[in-house]
Amino acid sequence: MIRTALYPGSFDPVTNGHLDILRQAIALADEVVVAIGVHPGKAPLFSFDERVKMIHESAEAAFDADEAAKIRVVSFSNLVIETARSLGANYLVRGLRDGTDLDYEMQMAGMNATLAPEIRTVFLPASPTSRHITATLVRQIAKMGGDAGAFVPPSVAGPLAEKTRN
Repeated sequence: MIRTALYPGSFDPVTNGHLDILRQAIALADEVVVAIGVHPGKAPLFSFDERVKMIHESAEAAFDADEAAKIRVVSFSNLVIETARSLGANYLVRGLRDGTDLDYEMQMAGMNATLAPEIRTVFLPASPTSRHITATLVRQIAKMGGDAGAFVPPSVAGPLAEKTRN
């Protein structure tokens, strides 16, 4: 049986924290589907296509060829659990930075387990070097003219600075 993990999020933009969790997920699964949430009511900084490109470029630079080949990127606009089912995912991957994340993610895992008991949620702890990184803070730093390069892959730093230049 192929072990497929679904890693959902906005990835706007992909950060070093996302890559940290993605690296861990690759070690556990045969395939990791990065699912980018697309919501008509939200206006992300980067388009879906830009985020897909940044994820692939970042993965190719951060991982070896075999690891990068395990990654597939899709969009979703429905319930995460329905996307997981439609893709045949066995696991939902969620990164945890701190206790606040744990409280929220435990609620979501409980709801998802009720809706789809056959799909397990796997919590992966953020590494100490990326525990403080959030895409929201990265966008705020960049929008205020700060250098967010320490928090994102090199292939993301340039487009992020360009997008947020006043």
